[in-house]
Amino acid sequence: MYINTFINITSRAWALPILARLQEGVPGRQAPLLKATGANRSAFALSMTHLIEIGLVERNPGYGHPLRPEFRLTLAGEKSAHLASDIILATGARDQDLLRRTWVLPILASLNQDDHFNQIRHRLSNISDRALSHSLKSLEEREWVLRCVDQVARPPRSEYRAVNTGLAISQITGAVVELGG
Repeated sequence: MYINTFINITSRAWALPILARLQEGVPGRQAPLLKATGANRSAFALSMTHLIEIGLVERNPGYGHPLRPEFRLTLAGEKSAHLASDIILATGARDQDLLRRTWVLPILASLNQDDHFNQIRHRLSNISDRALSHSLKSLEEREWVLRCVDQVARPPRSEYRAVNTGLAISQITGAVVELGG
């Protein structure tokens, strides 16, 4: 999958947990998915609508009540759900909230090598400087990214490297997410 597709998938807070839980076999109805993900109803509804719109989840025809439909993964959704499940398994329980932030996973996907701020921003064409800076600081606080300052260069330049859980996620996504396109 291309990086822009990955950005689109992760742009809703609960999309990744929903995909992972469907992959794990949680029934595709609202109540079991709400319980399994911990999402609130409105955020869940927005994420589910988004997943349906991008073609990763569909209503299961012939199952569920019209007001309480049952959902299932599409073929494209199965591939994305496998990736989502791997990412969530690589993350500890206390860090699940970090995965729900919009730019965290695309940044980690782009950090399969040590990079400077501008190189990361170039790969993630839609990200603002402020969003990238804020996300990198959050990742650095959780020790998912290490920031090294090159004091020899003038002006000094920061270089970012995925470490610990961030490195595990970067390796998982690096095998699936293509940075061009």
